[in-house]
Amino acid sequence: MQALVDEAAEGGVEYLVCANTPINTLDDIKSSIEVLNKTDEACRKAGIGFAYHNHDAEFRAVEGQIPYDLFLTQTKVKMELDLAWAVKGGKNPVDIFKQNPGRFPLWHVKDLDASRENILPVGEGTIDYKPIFDAASIAGMQHFYIEHDMPKDPWASMTTSFKNLTKMLG
Repeated sequence: MQALVDEAAEGGVEYLVCANTPINTLDDIKSSIEVLNKTDEACRKAGIGFAYHNHDAEFRAVEGQIPYDLFLTQTKVKMELDLAWAVKGGKNPVDIFKQNPGRFPLWHVKDLDASRENILPVGEGTIDYKPIFDAASIAGMQHFYIEHDMPKDPWASMTTSFKNLTKMLG
């Protein structure tokens, strides 16, 4: 881990992001929290940020506990919140921001259909992004990334998402 942190710092990376960690059991989660905390400490010493990127699995109970809630309460790690996966997991991003202000400098923005199974370009699905972006200052958002996992036509998806998001945000 230290070598990766040192390499990221040397390369001028603003944030090192962890995109996955074991969460199948409570022991997995506890071990992951230890690793996240150690990595966060190493990143702070190296002068870079550290964030965790979620998927929808972090919002499903494991032995009666919600992994994402444990990450928020047992670490100081910043979050790269994938807004669509949070919504799919049954969470309202604005509520998460209000409960944990300033912890979400990075966002992934994509949309979902009504079944919450299919990813769509931003503005083509069911997620209301206006109140989420209205809460950007509460979240501490610094950067957001339009994302569409495995689209048939990446350029069309990106163009549509950008156009729709620009219109939504005025």
